[in-house]
Amino acid sequence: MADLVQNVTDGKVDQSTNTSTSASTGTSSLDKDAFLQLLVTQMKYQDPLNPSTDTQFVEQLATFSQLEQMQNLNQTYSNSQAFGLVGMYVDVAETDSAGKTSIKSGYVDYVVLSNGKAQLSIDGSLYSTDQLQQVYDSTYIIKKGLPYVPKEVEAAFDKADPEDITFEVNLGSGDTVASDVAVIINDTVVDSDHVTLSGNKVTIKKEALEDLEDGTYKIILVFNDSLYTTVSDKITIKVTGSSSDEDSDSGDNTDEDSGNSDDGSDSGEDSEL
Repeated sequence: MADLVQNVTDGKVDQSTNTSTSASTGTSSLDKDAFLQLLVTQMKYQDPLNPSTDTQFVEQLATFSQLEQMQNLNQTYSNSQAFGLVGMYVDVAETDSAGKTSIKSGYVDYVVLSNGKAQLSIDGSLYSTDQLQQVYDSTYIIKKGLPYVPKEVEAAFDKADPEDITFEVNLGSGDTVASDVAVIINDTVVDSDHVTLSGNKVTIKKEALEDLEDGTYKIILVFNDSLYTTVSDKITIKVTGSSSDEDSDSGDNTDEDSGNSDDGSDSGEDSEL
C-alpha cells in the first residue's frame, strides 16, 4: 500500500517518495485476526471531527468476540470428529512438488493436535483433516476382502461315468487372503487328498462323490483366512446313476436267490417221494 502521507515541496506533492509498492494475495475468508485489524484500522483513521461513539465500538467488539467463539467451537467440533476416525479406513489427498494430486488409503492409527488442529496418522505420515476425501466403515473393508465364489455352480455327477468337479473361487485380498479351502458334503468333511486348490480353481475328485446316494447336495466351502469365511449357497452337485460294480453285485445276488429257489423246489419233490 502506498504511503497515506506524502512529502510536500513548494506546495506540490513529492512523487519521488512514492517509489515502492507491495503486492498481497487476497483471501475470500475473514478470520478473527482480520476483523481485529479492521477494527484497529478504523480507530486509527477515523474522522477526528466525527469519531465513532463508544456504543459503536462496543457493538463491534461484541461481534468480534462472538466470531472468535464460533471459530473456536468449529475447531473443537472438527477435532472431535477427527478423534472419531481412529481405526477407520480413509482416503486422503496428497499433492507432490509437481502439483500432482494422488490418493493415499489406509487406517487411521492415531490423531495428534498441532497448533490446535488435528492431524491424522496413516502409515507413519501425518495428514490434515482438510486432506480427507472419504471414510469407510471397517466392516465394509473387511467384507470387501473376504474370499468368495464369483458365480453359482450347478454341477452334475454321473456315477456310471464319474468325472472330477472343478469350479472357480476368489481367495480374497488384504488381511483376509486364504491359501486353502476345505469342502464339506452331506455334513462330512471331504478328505484333503480328494480336494485340490490350484490358483483360483478348486477340484473335487470323483473318489469323494462315488459313494454318495443319488440326490442333490449343497457344497459348503470353508476358507482358511483369518475369519474362516464360509460359503454354503453357491455350489450344488446333483448325483445320479449307478456304477457297473453295483450292477454286477446286484446280478450276482439275483442268481444266488434263483439258485436257492431251485434247491427249495427239489427239496419239496424229495419230501413228497
